[in-house]
Amino acid sequence: MPGRDAREAAKTVTGSFGDGEGLPYLAELPARGPGADMIGRTIGLLVDLYAHVEPSGWRISDRPGRDTRRARSWLGEDLDALEEFTQGYEGPLKVQAVGPWTLAAALERRGGEAALGDPGACRDLAGSLAEGLRAHLAEVRRRVPGAQVILQLDEPSLTGVLRGRIRTASGYRTYRAVDRQVVEGTLRDVLAAGGDAATLVHTCAPEVPFALLRRAGADGISFDFSLLTEREEDAIGEAVEGGTQLFLGVVPGTDPASGGLSDPGGSVMGVRTLWRRLGLNPGTLAESVVITPSCGLAGASPAYARAALAHCARAARSLADNPE
Repeated sequence: MPGRDAREAAKTVTGSFGDGEGLPYLAELPARGPGADMIGRTIGLLVDLYAHVEPSGWRISDRPGRDTRRARSWLGEDLDALEEFTQGYEGPLKVQAVGPWTLAAALERRGGEAALGDPGACRDLAGSLAEGLRAHLAEVRRRVPGAQVILQLDEPSLTGVLRGRIRTASGYRTYRAVDRQVVEGTLRDVLAAGGDAATLVHTCAPEVPFALLRRAGADGISFDFSLLTEREEDAIGEAVEGGTQLFLGVVPGTDPASGGLSDPGGSVMGVRTLWRRLGLNPGTLAESVVITPSCGLAGASPAYARAALAHCARAARSLADNPE
């Protein structure tokens, strides 16, 4: 979300959904600086593994320093605000963290190269993340006892990891592609940290590996609908028929140049078209699809972020009421 005010963000992401049509979530406010960004937030969740900020990004440390403490402090503020605005709430509540492979691609070892280049470092990172997520979800459930928690892993670098596209520190080479079975197994282990929580993997990059994510145990897959190509359509059909929920990013994540949003029905016209092309039953749309912004809203104006969330709810209602 845009801005720096945790209470205002929590009010926005919970207040829009009093009619039960939206999905409240624990907001991230990266405008506050390092530690509030998606990588920093997740580093604050790690167990027995610490990092600090260098000009090139986050780098592993021997002990928790100022940057790690700041990340944990801001998470505490965000949880306090969420708890305040979810008193008596019962229903789905999403929390998100960076997944193990995007984290491995972003977090530097002491020499400056990414953890991604060291299989042992990747294993340690995934284990620390899984343990931290278990504690984090327990804390969320303690603060919002009526919540049905959904765990989302953000993996925008996943395709790059699978295809060997992540650049080394020099920028002249790329790290070797990670074996798909290793990627899948690591994701499965981290998703399992959710326990009985529903799980979701989000990526706003092209070439979403739908089949791999389903095998890894993701109950839902979130992606930017505008990046979809015909190559992925069969995999989407199989996912829907297999019971995977699709979180479709159809609403722009930043203020449109035109200055406004289209009508809600227009926003989901492409979804209806895809369903027809795949020969899927239109009656399954309401249970198979969640309408979302294309990616995070941190780059939007506060007014647009509020409008986008409300627009998602109206577009989803349009899809349910008029699936064909």
